[in-house]
Amino acid sequence: MSDARTEEPTMAAGPAAGASAPQVFAGANGGNGNATRTGPGRAPVGTVLEQGGDVPSADNGAAQIDYGDSLKPLADGQVVRGVVVHIDREGVLVDVGMKCEGIIPPHELSREPGRRADQIVKAGEEIDVYVLSTDDDETGQLILSKKRADFEKAWDRVIEAQQAGETLFAVVTDRVKGGLVVDLGIRGFVPASHVGTGKVRNLEKYVGMELPLKVIEVDRERRKVVLSHRQATEQEREAQRQETLQTLAEGQVRQGVVRRITDYGAFVDIGGVDGLLHISEMSWTRIKHPNDVLKVGDEIQVMVLKTNLEQGRISLGLRQILPDPWTEARDKYSPGDTVSGSVTRLVPFGAFVQLDGGVEGIIPNNELSDRRIGKPEEVVQVGDQVEVKIVEMRPEERRMTLSLRQAQEEGGYGAYSSGSSDSMTLGDVYGEMLDGAQDEEDDE
Repeated sequence: MSDARTEEPTMAAGPAAGASAPQVFAGANGGNGNATRTGPGRAPVGTVLEQGGDVPSADNGAAQIDYGDSLKPLADGQVVRGVVVHIDREGVLVDVGMKCEGIIPPHELSREPGRRADQIVKAGEEIDVYVLSTDDDETGQLILSKKRADFEKAWDRVIEAQQAGETLFAVVTDRVKGGLVVDLGIRGFVPASHVGTGKVRNLEKYVGMELPLKVIEVDRERRKVVLSHRQATEQEREAQRQETLQTLAEGQVRQGVVRRITDYGAFVDIGGVDGLLHISEMSWTRIKHPNDVLKVGDEIQVMVLKTNLEQGRISLGLRQILPDPWTEARDKYSPGDTVSGSVTRLVPFGAFVQLDGGVEGIIPNNELSDRRIGKPEEVVQVGDQVEVKIVEMRPEERRMTLSLRQAQEEGGYGAYSSGSSDSMTLGDVYGEMLDGAQDEEDDE
């Protein structure tokens, strides 16, 4: 008798003698068990269980697939994720999973009319779609809408922004009674009292602009969204203000926007903080009114001259970053030169004359005429063009003394011209007296 043994093939760890046939769990689709069932106490498909053996655990490294969501049937009004499969003139074919495809008609692609399908979506792109109908009466197809999905997503975004206090950005599409209409993917309304500072009169200028907005009221059922531009800008301005105050220092040059103009100066926003640009700091030359130099809305660079944050005061300068005309005048003019200028203002002790380049000099009363005068108005008026002689220059003190009298003496009394075409000569002064004397001699 041979010692050799014949071993019978076994599956896994073969069954004991007399054991029943091994049990095999088939897949859900009746397949060969390449997939894995999930859930506690379930064995992987294709695993052989011996009678009396332990049930293998689910963490044996086999891959697991959850069919929970993919097997849920689609319902009308549901928003699902899909992949664009095909695009043509009939619409866009979208794969929404479960070997199910639906069609987006052209008019359901976008709120913007006239756009081609291939301008809106691309093949292979993942998009959200709204299920309009799961069984269309005419085609029997799944009918989808990207436009409606975008609409619903827009509502979700607005509601989330209100709850989180976030700022949204939207383009103004129209000016209507009482405010502005904006496009958030849905229609939004901004009351006039919530535009800008709340006191803006010309709302038309905002049409076409993108504005930061805060959601102050939303009613999805009534399709109502009310927003505030003022609250959004106030919050943004406060954030800028805190940043500016932390970094502000005297001598800095800052970018600013002219917000308001008064008779004595202009208020300039330099980053959430308003500073005063006094009229005397606007130009090296004297100006009559701030409107001569600036207008509301101008973007300018200014220098921070002085700060008093406790009292909320900031002094700004414009002329400090402009070329100083006295630097040029030092090399351009010298005492003894005869120059032309315009009378800019009269004071009790003389007349100021502005020369070419913007510097001003003073003609004292005793240098206006060779005769004694009480007021400069007796000789010149504001706006008169005159030729004067430079008597003294002190550029470091920004002072220049001029003389009309000396210029006239050197020029034969023909150096002064008022606004009229007449010139002052000896004949003008003494002509009538000489004529009268000559008439008397003729009578004798």
